[in-house]
Formats: sequence, structure tokens, C-alpha cells
Amino acid sequence: MNFLKPISISLSPNTEKDDVRTAFKLLFQPWLWIAGDSPQQGEEDKSSSSPFAAARELEEVFKNYLGAGHAVSFNSGRSAAMAIFSSLDLEKGDEVLLQSFTCNAAVNPIVWAGLKPVYVDCDEKTFNIDIEDLKKKITPQTKAVMVQHTFGKPAEMDDILKICQQYNLILIEDCAHSLGASYHGKKVGTFGKAAFFSFSRDKVISSVYGGMALTDDPELGKRIREYQEKAGFPSYFWVKQQLLHPVLMNWLILPTYRFPGKYFLILFQWLHILSKAVHWKEKRAKRPGYFPKRLPNALAVLALKQFGKLERFNNHRRGVAEFYIKELSNSKYSIPDAEYCKDSIFLRFSVSHPKAREIIRQAWRKNLLIGDWYTIPIAPYDTKLEKVHYLLGCCPEAEDLSRETLNLPTHINISEKEAKIIVDFLKPWK
Repeated sequence: MNFLKPISISLSPNTEKDDVRTAFKLLFQPWLWIAGDSPQQGEEDKSSSSPFAAARELEEVFKNYLGAGHAVSFNSGRSAAMAIFSSLDLEKGDEVLLQSFTCNAAVNPIVWAGLKPVYVDCDEKTFNIDIEDLKKKITPQTKAVMVQHTFGKPAEMDDILKICQQYNLILIEDCAHSLGASYHGKKVGTFGKAAFFSFSRDKVISSVYGGMALTDDPELGKRIREYQEKAGFPSYFWVKQQLLHPVLMNWLILPTYRFPGKYFLILFQWLHILSKAVHWKEKRAKRPGYFPKRLPNALAVLALKQFGKLERFNNHRRGVAEFYIKELSNSKYSIPDAEYCKDSIFLRFSVSHPKAREIIRQAWRKNLLIGDWYTIPIAPYDTKLEKVHYLLGCCPEAEDLSRETLNLPTHINISEKEAKIIVDFLKPWK
């Protein structure tokens, strides 16, 4: 094992050598950053191709994979969510119910669209929305429910659909963690009025930034497409930051992370050579200028390459999760129920333990960067909760979980040998 390079749960975990080479090559082809040809097209097709061919191709393969009528690409899951909420027939101040134990990236699009987020507690075993608390939080001002499939584990969609039908509520699925997961044999993202997906740096597939809005509703699909066309593209500078991310991470920062790699990461972000996953404005419910935007061609190329690996990635995640379940059974770690999780894709393998914070600190000292999603009910840790309309005490289970949950890596670059190193480290707390 390389003791300079960490076993990490994030920091561009999905990337393989061909992904890094593609990003590096694109750095020297700036004419392809915003608009360009699809990597799948032959030379004879290029004269008549759309200037946004890679993004359009990604939309088509995405739509076909999920069997939906409309898929519209954006530069992030936040942008996709904002497009959905802005395209619905909702009025300013209408309430949207969503679970706590989430990220401000899920909440902010609701706020930015002029709507009011109302938080529902989560279930301690599944980390998904608590059905009974959901019923209690419905008021005459409630117009929509946004359901998160936390860490790739599908929520209880039968119960949620019944509630939405009973109260005439719009159902939106947050599938940022769950591309490829199913509920009773049906892919998540296909149950509600619309859904959005994320291709962020630590998601199921990654183009560093990127997202997709999905719907079967023709009128809503038309409105989201119009929203996309008006949004425009992010700057060339922003695209360059994203292309540099997998290159610098894999060739410089991660191989030397213990020293001096992590200091390079801090320096590159301070100099704006690399972007941060969450802008400081988002922690105050303010909107950075690069949201909402369309998905630029260069990032669509990266996402297409990753999408072709989706089934292999998810099968690998399931295999690593099975190893964790076997090794951590009959311990103090509260682990996911194997039967409940049979349709999960395990973006991360999340467990609860009374000493979670101590375990994470000790792990980081040993270069085992196990995850801390989420340390407060609306992450990251320095989010101003009052700005995202969260009142402490409104979701006690989520607040308990934020103190007791840790995540183990399942991504494609985690081998069984590395998973065993993690399990061996965890044993003193079993």
C-alpha cells in the first residue's frame, strides 16, 4: 500500500486512467469545451451534427436507459433541480417537503426558485424520509414532495406515492445518489412528475460537475428544455477548472496526499485553479453565478464515457457492500439490512456507531479518508442552517444520525484488499 496516497471516499473517486486521459486531451482542445462533436460520431456524420452533439447524445442514452420521455442536461444537479422547480406551476412561497439529513445542494434550488423548504425527519435504518413524519408535515400550503434516495438506497415509493395521490402533491425524485438503483424492479427516477440526477465528483458517475432533469410529462419537458436554452453555458474558465480536476487529482494530489498533496489541493482551490464542490455562497443559500447553466460539451464527453461504465461501477459497489455486510455483522455498527438494500447501488456504504466522529478522526490520521456525510442535518458542516430554513430540533432523528453516521467507500478504485484494511481498522470499535 502507498502510505502517501489515501484510501479515499471522495476526491474524484470514480475516475480511471482513460477518464483522466480524456480530460487531459480536452484541456488542449478548447474549441470543444462549450460546443463540439459527439465522441461516438464518425467523420461522415460531423458536417450535419448538432454543435452540442455530446450533450444531446448523453440525453438520449440517459432517456433510453430510464425509459423516460424527456431528459435535459445541465451543468449540475442543482441546475437541473432548479429548472424543474422553476418549470412547475408553483407560486412563490409554496411549500416543498424534503427530508433532512441531506446537502444544501438539494435545498438551495427550492429556495432559489422562490419556494419554501419544509423538513421531514428521516428513518434511522434507511436514512430515507420518514413516512409518518411526512404525513404530519403536510399543510394546505404544501404543493410538492422531494424524495431523496439516500446513499443509493431507494425510498419506500409505494407509501410515498399513496400520500402524494391522497393530498394531490407533486412528487420530485432526488436521484443524485442513486443512478441505476431500483424499487421493486423499477428504476428510481421514474416514479414522480420529474427527477434530477447529479454527475458531481463523488457521485455514481462523474464529469466533475453535471446533471440531468428527467420527466415523462410532455409539457413539463418542453418547459425544462426552454429553461435550459435560456440558461446559457458556463464560462471557459469554469470548464477548464473542471477538466483540470481529474488530471491534478490523479497525477499529483492523490499520489502524494499525505504530504504535500492535500496542501496542493488547498492552494489550487485558493488560487481558483480548481473549484470547490460547494461554493461559500451556497452555505448561505445564495446562488453562485455558474448556476443554472447548460452542460458544456467537454463535460458531456466525460459523462458519456462514465455512463458506459455504469453497470460495472454499480456491480462493483454491490460487491464491496456485500463484503462490508459480512465483515461487520454482529457488531456495534448498525449496518443496512441486506434484504432492504437488494436494489441499492451503495454510492457509499453507510453505518451508524455511537463513536462515529472519533472513528472518522482516527481513520483520517491513518490516511483512511472514510466519509462523514452528513455531520449536520443540512450539510456541509458550515452551512448556515437558518438561511436554508432549518430549525434545530425539528428533525431529531436526522440530528442524531448526523452525529453517529460514517460512510465507507465502495467506488471502482476500492479493491477488496483495501476494503479489508478499512474493516481491520474498524474492528477495535466492534
